[in-house]
Amino acid sequence: MKAWVKVRRGPGGEIRTVPEPEPGDDEVKVAVRASSVCGTDLHIWVWNEWAEGRIKRIPLVLGHELSGEVVKVGHGVKSLKVGDHVSAETHIADGTCYTCRRGKMHICENVQVLGVDHDGVFAEYAVLPEVNAWRNDPRLDPSLASIQEPLGNAVHSLLPEDSVEDLAGKDLLVTGCGPIGLLAIAVARQIGARTIFATEVNKVRFDLAKQMGADRVFNPVEEGPKLAKTILAETDGNGVDVAVEMSGHPASLRLAFDALTPGGRVSLLGLYDHDVTLNVNDALVLKAARVHGIFGRRMFETWYQVKNLLANPGLREKMAQIITHRVPLAELPRAMELIQSTQAAKVSLEARW
Repeated sequence: MKAWVKVRRGPGGEIRTVPEPEPGDDEVKVAVRASSVCGTDLHIWVWNEWAEGRIKRIPLVLGHELSGEVVKVGHGVKSLKVGDHVSAETHIADGTCYTCRRGKMHICENVQVLGVDHDGVFAEYAVLPEVNAWRNDPRLDPSLASIQEPLGNAVHSLLPEDSVEDLAGKDLLVTGCGPIGLLAIAVARQIGARTIFATEVNKVRFDLAKQMGADRVFNPVEEGPKLAKTILAETDGNGVDVAVEMSGHPASLRLAFDALTPGGRVSLLGLYDHDVTLNVNDALVLKAARVHGIFGRRMFETWYQVKNLLANPGLREKMAQIITHRVPLAELPRAMELIQSTQAAKVSLEARW
């Protein structure tokens, strides 16, 4: 089969003809109908410092966001059949470690990730463990089905496992409007957030944040240090109830806490290039802030939440707007360039070679 393969430790990748995978007893073989490009894929493509330290397996089939059709099942598979439409939960848990056995598979101590530790999905076919193949409504647009994984990141950030309150009637700040930040805005609007503030420097994503339902969108570079005071003023001096930090920028981390109401909640999804500093006394302790680190999606509570949210045509319409470009899989370099040049929000890869 054809697949995009990382063949050496450096930038780029190549289309290679590789052996077509066959499922094991507890696995399914999926014909890829659509996939999409994640920031992780871009890091591996350009081969930045993170990729150099993280990627151990070369050659490696790239990609992890997927929708497709089951074409073969292993002998032990019980919940899926040939013809089912599925997406991939991309984190493969061992099921036996301390965290898995406490019902926290999403933070498995020995997690393996598609397209990072295992061959991925930028290919004609992919193999998934049965438990990682999420059955979709066959009427769901394959491109939308493929971005349920980042949608799950957004939902997990907004509704973390230890949070007892919902977002209805609450004020929210989203720092960083990449695809997950944009999805977070759309979901928050659907579930009843009162006022949604957002920050973004990229013009395409800035405009999309408004389309997703943000009430106020700020360019943090233009606003500078006064931005926290502006948000406080627009919330009657109270600050936001919830902040979700998606950018991985130190200034956005500080803003999230500076704009937070006492006793408020912060979810941290963005990854930082280097260690960051924060005034812990003022930001956390004296403010009694609650902080959630977000990694992946809760397996599989978040997926059920996503399924219910996708029943709303309005959310599906907004998700479609986030997909700014649709590119054949054969043209993956063009997809990467669209993202690097900040022309795109989310790029869908159609199964055309």
